Amino acid sequence: MGSRAAAGGGRWVDVEPGRVARWVEGFAGRHGAPRTAPHEYGMLLAAPDGATAELHAPPGARGAGDLDGFVAAAVEPRRIGLLLARKGAVAVGVADGSDLTVSKVDTRYVQGRTAAGGWSQQRFARRRDNQAKAATGDAVDLAVRLLLPAAGTLAALVCGGDRRAVDAVLVDRRLAPLAALRSERLLDVPEPRHAVLVAAVAAARAVHILVRDPDEA
Repeated sequence: MGSRAAAGGGRWVDVEPGRVARWVEGFAGRHGAPRTAPHEYGMLLAAPDGATAELHAPPGARGAGDLDGFVAAAVEPRRIGLLLARKGAVAVGVADGSDLTVSKVDTRYVQGRTAAGGWSQQRFARRRDNQAKAATGDAVDLAVRLLLPAAGTLAALVCGGDRRAVDAVLVDRRLAPLAALRSERLLDVPEPRHAVLVAAVAAARAVHILVRDPDEA
C-alpha cells in the first residue's frame, strides 16, 4: 500500500491484511527464514542476516502468540469507528470489515488568516476562535449521533487528520465510551471528504511494518 522513511532508521511499509502472509514469504526469501516472537505491538521477525521486521497489528485485532495467529487476526473482519477531523471539517463513519456502512461529512468555514495589526487583528482572531468552536461543536454532535450508538459494537476507534482537532472532539464527556476505544494510530489524511473517509478504511485496517535492513537493525 506504500512505504515511508521511519524516524531513527528503517522504513514503514503498509500492507493489506490479506497480503501479509505473502509479504512475510518475500521477507524470508530476501533475508532467510526469520525467528518470530510476539510483542505488545504485534510480532517481531528477526532474520539470520540481521534484518528485522516489526509487524504492528491493525487497530482492534486480537492478540496472537505466533505468526499464523497474527495473520489470522489481521484478516479477521472487525467493526471499527472512524473519526477524521481538520479545521472546520469532520468525517465520521463505521466500517464492517472493509465496507464503510455508515458515513457523514460536515464542513464549516473557519477563517485561516487575520487582518494585520491592532483591533482589527484581535477582532478577526476572536471571529476565527468562535468559528473553530462552532465547528468543533458540530463535529461532537455528529459523533454523538452516528458513532456513540455503535460504541458497544466497535473493536476500535481510528482517528485521522489533525490531532488537536480530534482531541477537541473526544474531550466531550458524552464521547467517553468512544475515547476509551481510541487507537494509537493516527491516519495522515487531507481535509475530510467522503472519498477520504472511504480510503481511510483501508488505511485503518492495514498492517504497519517497520523494516530495518541488516546495517540498520
